[in-house]
Amino acid sequence: MTGVELPLGDGGVEVTLPDCDVTVAEPPGGEAVDVRAAAERAVADPIGPAPADVVAPGDTVAIVVTDLTRATPDDVLVDVLLSELERAGVAREQVTVVVGLGLHRSMTDDELAAMLGDHADLAVNHDPDDVVEVGRVDGVPVELDRRVAAADRVLSTGMVEPHQYAGFSGGGKTVAIGAGGEPLIRHTHGPEMLARDGVRLGRIDDNPFRVAVDEAGEACGLEFCLNVTRGPAGVLDVAAGAPRRVVRALADSARAALSVDVDDGYDAVVAGVGAPKDANLYQATRAATYVVLGAQNPLRPNGRVVLPAALSEGAGEGAGERRFYERLSGADDADALYERLRDGYEPGAQRAFVVARALRAHDIYVTNRGRRVGRRGGIAGAEPFSRRCRR
Repeated sequence: MTGVELPLGDGGVEVTLPDCDVTVAEPPGGEAVDVRAAAERAVADPIGPAPADVVAPGDTVAIVVTDLTRATPDDVLVDVLLSELERAGVAREQVTVVVGLGLHRSMTDDELAAMLGDHADLAVNHDPDDVVEVGRVDGVPVELDRRVAAADRVLSTGMVEPHQYAGFSGGGKTVAIGAGGEPLIRHTHGPEMLARDGVRLGRIDDNPFRVAVDEAGEACGLEFCLNVTRGPAGVLDVAAGAPRRVVRALADSARAALSVDVDDGYDAVVAGVGAPKDANLYQATRAATYVVLGAQNPLRPNGRVVLPAALSEGAGEGAGERRFYERLSGADDADALYERLRDGYEPGAQRAFVVARALRAHDIYVTNRGRRVGRRGGIAGAEPFSRRCRR
């Protein structure tokens, strides 16, 4: 067969399997939109309230945006929101842009400048250690970055894309998780929640995780969001307004562009996520768990997943990523790790729990063109980034 190009970092890598019967799963993909024009239309004709319905002249406003692990065009989205806020009587100096890190690492000044352009001077990184309680969900405290909580009104941008637990990301999740504290992250990402029916990739209805982050977003005061969804061609759709309705609308657009029917019984699936998610192992493993733990697992018993990833940040540099790596690298085998984590874990280690769940059934190989970083039966050990890949 001819080569198939898979995403690797900002580029791609060609994979050729001449001796295999290969199925190439290509989703429809959709057509890219002009982000600015689509964002302006979405704000002018929102699904629910407009910014002018939410803010009053002179209000202080916090706009929570995604961090560099999401390919959200925040420079354009923030610019559109600032223009709309100015028309509603909110001056630029009354706005703070808070980067929703969750437990990821802080963004550097250069990264903020690249992400937000002329509006980088408004940006601050979320501080998970400086939060205040703003409500409760399922009896769990909902904590919020103090600067967001102090604002008169809260808005957000976001990316609505398939999510392992929330079904689709975006909406209230950007604020409640991205600018929130550990209690809600621990609750929503804990083994009890992740084992519940309905917590599935691509599912919004009757999804307890989605319900929790939506309710938490409302507790944080989020009334208006400007979100996008993305496919191989770029940004495919933009919607604005009430967070729950925005997520549902963009999830429909994402399904139409990204879903593809496949059979099961494959010996291997080769998959990739590309930049920015393949910068570290924590994010890159999403490709493997989406395959194994999605709505339909296409692999036969003992089939494997092969994942190219750039891994410029290694396992990851944030608190959550470090916890994930410590759990994964300290394990003897997937079964033992899974059983140990069923008793609970700190936020961030949930990705080790999910990876262990996948590894119980399938080998996972992650390579940046020659280095093995993990597999079942020898999950990582002390040398996952230096051992040569022999497969």
